[in-house]
Amino acid sequence: MEATVKTYLNYINGEWVSTVTNVKDASINPAKRNEIVGFVQASAIEDLNNAVDSAKKAQVLWRKLSGAARGEYLYKAANALERHADDIAETMTREMGKPFLEAKGETMRGVAILRYYAGEGLRKIGDVIPSTDAGALMYTTRVPLGVVGVITPWNFPVAIPIWKMAPALIYGNTVVFKPAQETAVTAAKIVECLHEAGLPAGVVNMVTGDGSLIGQGIVEHTGINAITFTGSNVVGKMIGKMALSRGAKYQLEMGGKNPVIVLEDADLELAVDATINGGLRSTGQKCTATSRVFIQSGVYEQFKEKLFVKVKELKIGNGLDGQTWMGPCATEKQLETVLSYIQKGIEEGATLVCGGRRLEEGELKEGFFVEPTVFENISPEMTIFKEEIFGPVLALIKVDTIEEALSLANEVDFGLSASIFTKNIGSMLTFIDDIEAGLVRINAESAGVELQAPFGGMKQSSSHSREQGQAAIEFFTSVKTVFVKS
Repeated sequence: MEATVKTYLNYINGEWVSTVTNVKDASINPAKRNEIVGFVQASAIEDLNNAVDSAKKAQVLWRKLSGAARGEYLYKAANALERHADDIAETMTREMGKPFLEAKGETMRGVAILRYYAGEGLRKIGDVIPSTDAGALMYTTRVPLGVVGVITPWNFPVAIPIWKMAPALIYGNTVVFKPAQETAVTAAKIVECLHEAGLPAGVVNMVTGDGSLIGQGIVEHTGINAITFTGSNVVGKMIGKMALSRGAKYQLEMGGKNPVIVLEDADLELAVDATINGGLRSTGQKCTATSRVFIQSGVYEQFKEKLFVKVKELKIGNGLDGQTWMGPCATEKQLETVLSYIQKGIEEGATLVCGGRRLEEGELKEGFFVEPTVFENISPEMTIFKEEIFGPVLALIKVDTIEEALSLANEVDFGLSASIFTKNIGSMLTFIDDIEAGLVRINAESAGVELQAPFGGMKQSSSHSREQGQAAIEFFTSVKTVFVKS
């Protein structure tokens, strides 16, 4: 007898509740498109209004708790997430497609983020400033914004929600969380851990549903004081405009077209491995994924050959198979997007070195699988040079000098992450100074940032704020200057 597929409800005011419309969406497994992972709510604006009301009421008492007391809740949530890590990671793999070991690593990163911000509850939140009046005390403190709307994508369904919610909470805000509908089952399991930690009712609320309704509703809601968003540039710019029009604070983390530069003195084995990991792991579905690889002409053919051999060896399949290195695209829509960019590359004259096909052999026909793809003979006018693909596609570009590589690398609208492979200190320093990116890595892949370090991009990659680490306090609080005279 087939097991009943569970329906996951909204979480409002400390309770799991059905949407007022009783409408639900199926979340499917991208490796087995006929398998339903769970059903999630297709919520209405009334559900959102209830969540915002709950968050506003809860914030009155939540902000009055000490930072240490709020931190204790985050410690408990971290412990709950750790206890359920295997189940959450498996759910992530079934719902989003990334291999289980990657999903488990992401979940444990969520545990570490919660513990990190729990500790932030005991750090300073202000400074004493000398006053011109000798009989006065002047200092700054930081105060919460109020209710924060958290809108997150499907590619990191544990890490991104947690690195937004944890700082929001530790600094005294309450949260209305709208996860990507494609990974809302995973999101519900995160919220279950927060519930298990005993957070007061209304401090965290989750409302699932269509982005054009619930996401837009969060941005436009006068009861929400700030919005933190990770997603596409098109949506991000709309959010920025709407938030600005009503005076809400906003934080946007968006796309990337991230370059790697490989110079002639580089460790080629290291550079090839890092390019593959940075560009193809997670099926290229990272905003920091390597997309363009600029290789100095003296080692271009050698690099290409090494890359080609290793890419061909990658095991593609269901992420629950322990032998799988790369899983499917997260959705059929994303698969179609990736295939359309590959076709556009061919039509615009790029040379397809390897890959480029949808994989439909055997069990792969049940999912949204695409071959790791490598192009060469790329020019800056080509679409695949300029636009984010968000898939396992690498573009190889031959250059003669580091100056040429930097000029071409910067010739896009994005500026999220970048890396270089070289043993020359002078080249490293030139790269650090001249590359237009918020995250710069030397002899390491472009993807990834440590949780205690600021993360964010330049140019069109972000709203120029920073997430993670102690930098998060800048967005999630306001500075209050206090002057005291007896």
